[in-house]
Amino acid sequence: MRRLAALAGMFLILIARCAMAQHEHHEAPASLGTVRFETSCLPPMQPEFNRAVALMHSFQFGPAIDGFRVILAKEPDCTIAYWGIALSSWSNPFANFKSPAQLKQGLQAVESGRAKAPATARERAYLEAVAHLYVDSGRISQTARLNAYEAAMDKLSADYPDDVEARIFHALALAAAADPADKRYAKQLKAGAMLEALFVQYPDHPGLAHYIIHAYDEPELAARAAEAARRYGEIAPATPHALHMPSHTFTRTGDWKASIATNQGSAAAARKAGQPADELHASDYMVYAYLQTAQDEAARKLVLASADTFKHFDPANASGAAPASAAFFANAAIPARYCLERHDWAGALALTPRTTPFPYADAITIFTRGLGAAHLGNTAIAEASIAGLADIRERLRGAKDGYWSDQVEIQRLEVAAQQARTNGDNATALSALTRAAEMEDVTELASITPGPFVPAREMLGELLLDLARAQQALAQFKATLVKHPNRYWSVYGAAQAAARAGDLPTARMYFQQLLTIADRADEPRRSSLLAASAALQTGR
Repeated sequence: MRRLAALAGMFLILIARCAMAQHEHHEAPASLGTVRFETSCLPPMQPEFNRAVALMHSFQFGPAIDGFRVILAKEPDCTIAYWGIALSSWSNPFANFKSPAQLKQGLQAVESGRAKAPATARERAYLEAVAHLYVDSGRISQTARLNAYEAAMDKLSADYPDDVEARIFHALALAAAADPADKRYAKQLKAGAMLEALFVQYPDHPGLAHYIIHAYDEPELAARAAEAARRYGEIAPATPHALHMPSHTFTRTGDWKASIATNQGSAAAARKAGQPADELHASDYMVYAYLQTAQDEAARKLVLASADTFKHFDPANASGAAPASAAFFANAAIPARYCLERHDWAGALALTPRTTPFPYADAITIFTRGLGAAHLGNTAIAEASIAGLADIRERLRGAKDGYWSDQVEIQRLEVAAQQARTNGDNATALSALTRAAEMEDVTELASITPGPFVPAREMLGELLLDLARAQQALAQFKATLVKHPNRYWSVYGAAQAAARAGDLPTARMYFQQLLTIADRADEPRRSSLLAASAALQTGR
């Protein structure tokens, strides 16, 4: 952790330097890193092609598509550019939803490229590989198409072993095709190893730093991405996503100060670039970090600012790294987190549910209202929320979206558990939370979210504390902290559980950890922080 803290400190300095450099040299060309994608196009097109690919590596898909189209306008025979349009149309490979417009645009690019095939066998292989993502999309599942694309890139990189870009895009496809239920992390580790080996040779390549962070975007793996997280913003400071992605690593390791700093820079850059989805995504990570450090006023201001940002969001015109789903998700998540992390149950109950194209985003508000209602004894809304979450779960199952249907089921179980707990039915509450915790244990968070709204084992620990089972509660809080280091309420819960179990040294350790996490907390302080300070002063 000390090494990560040092890296985070260096990153904060880097953010400041990048901001100064952009202010002092605003006329300079945008810095996107170093990319060399060899083509058969005319030599004057090569720098433009490299730039478009560099934009794609930092998930700036709209500008990348514009770049490829400019190339085709200048040199119609440079048909490998259709590959770039097709792959950029797929947008964020870690986003599970692809709109009909995306699929249509990507397929049109493939068909245009096939109509006048690229000049070399290698370039044709690139085009045919990306075609797997689009051809017969109405008949072949997205998972099957992703796997077919990954296999095609595997073959392409084997056929052309000197093609560095082929190996990089293959590693990205491998990471994107990983099963979130695979606790061995087989594909993530394989992709990460491939990328790390190349990163040593090409330290200024934006895709390598970027994709290492994605490959290791799991709590158990995040420390492996520390160097890439430190370097990515330096490599490509011109892109909002390069400033945001390091916060994935900082979030997974519980370095809240570094996460706030990176996302402040990213949100500002996204605002300047007119990319509200990216601004909202960065703000969701930022508000989560503010709330973990008890900076509630900063979080409140971000809730208000994000609501205004969403008013300017056009889902049909998203050009950055964040897909439309991320904007809808963040719009629901930010106010929900503000209520849940402050245990403001009345505020949670007052949220207004909305219907969007993404049912799992709609579930966030229903879950938050339901949890608020259950805490306040509002049986009617709690029961309606449980039913609403069950309905969304079934719709997602019908759409064969197993990951999100399971996440919504975890939320349903948590609301049901709190409702049972309020009613004094602790046996039902324990059963529901145990099941929810077991489900959470076998899946990982999607990269769209910085953290769970309420970890099931954290809720289970709180229930066990109420039942005077302190040792069992402590085990639940410790388990939560393995996956979510420095999470505020799990640290506080662990301190309380240790104190009630008579383990005063452990209690003091956790109370001190809480005060360290929240050393920038607002005044007046949360009651939990006052309790931590009192416990350390009295030695109890």
